[in-house]
Amino acid sequence: MAVDMNDTNPIDPQVASPEAPESPAHPAPCGVNPSAPAPEAPQATAPLTPAQLADLEARAAKADEHWDRFLRTAADFENYKKRAARERQEAARVANEKLLESLLPVLDHFEMAIVAADSATSPNVESLRAGIQMILGQLRTVLTDAGLEEIPAIGQPFDPNIHEAIAQLESTEVAEGVVLQQVRKGYRYRDRLLRPSRVVVARPPAG
Repeated sequence: MAVDMNDTNPIDPQVASPEAPESPAHPAPCGVNPSAPAPEAPQATAPLTPAQLADLEARAAKADEHWDRFLRTAADFENYKKRAARERQEAARVANEKLLESLLPVLDHFEMAIVAADSATSPNVESLRAGIQMILGQLRTVLTDAGLEEIPAIGQPFDPNIHEAIAQLESTEVAEGVVLQQVRKGYRYRDRLLRPSRVVVARPPAG
């Protein structure tokens, strides 16, 4: 059977070939969303006016002034601390000098008492004893004027803050806990304890 070439439809190229996907002319870089808006261009900063420049210069000058003042204050405070430390050392030195100067006559009298004891005979023993008592009184006066205070003990209730008990002794004459004997005197300097009194404390008789 013959085919009539006039009856055949011409081939439509758009129908004959499948549609290929369109590719963008410039592919987006990896990690960039192509639909995101483009970043705005930076705006130019307006120049400072003369008034603003003057204000900044004034603020900078004020900051420099405050910094210089801080440095001077810190230096003055450091000098004050050094001066106060020197004054404390000088005051302590002067106080020690005065105390030692007050003790020198007592030392002299003790030395004279030792010389007198070496050459003392029986009739002179009593006068030697009186001389030593006088020196002891002089020493106590110097120490008391310097702030030394003797802690009372005998007949006082035992106080662990100022007394050190080394023994207990039965007694019917005083109440329990009262100091009977003082083995070594205690002293304090103004309000500070130098050493406690060593004492013997009363306790009730057994049975």
